[in-house]
Amino acid sequence: MTGVDIQDQKGWRGSREVWLDAAKAAFLESGLDAVKVQSLATRLNLSRTSFYWFFKDRAAILDALLEDWEATNSDALFAGANAYAETIAEAVLNVISVFIDETRFEPRFDMAVRGWAHQSDAVSARVSAADAARLAAIRQMFVRFGFGADEADVRARTIYLVQIGYISMQITESLDVRISRVPAYVKTFAGQTATAAELARFHARYGYSPRQAQPRRLSNL
Repeated sequence: MTGVDIQDQKGWRGSREVWLDAAKAAFLESGLDAVKVQSLATRLNLSRTSFYWFFKDRAAILDALLEDWEATNSDALFAGANAYAETIAEAVLNVISVFIDETRFEPRFDMAVRGWAHQSDAVSARVSAADAARLAAIRQMFVRFGFGADEADVRARTIYLVQIGYISMQITESLDVRISRVPAYVKTFAGQTATAAELARFHARYGYSPRQAQPRRLSNL
């Protein structure tokens, strides 16, 4: 009996979350080819057989990665688009805040999955469906504030495609530069200016003071 087998006999096989976190880390660091059962086992210092307590096969953990991507990035955007707002400017600020907060919407994860989509028709279809759902959520946000269907669609696309462009171009900006541009983005996206009170609430989310801004790095709009 090997040392790893003894480890399994003692009951520690990791957990579904541990294996999935390792798969995500490997995927983001090195790409899809790094997500292999033996590689993950080595990374976790667990036996290969431990993996099969939680996932049927490699395809199952790859599917779980996609589910995690949807639960992370798509759900965050849905929440932002549906968050309470008194004006369309405040609603747009809610959506922008999703993209700024990389603990909610992870740009590296989005970019990695989009790269994966170039290798798989099934993943490409899933990404297309996610994009359509995300756009629909932003579109409905504009409809909620009285915009016609066609204008709501164009404004939703303007917000979303700008974000995807930032991700695909791997733009790196400081938080201060990002936030300094927000009032102009809101006016462009919403067609109206955010009030001082709305901007103050937005700034408070990040402990940001326009007069005392210090450079902090972020990777995309």
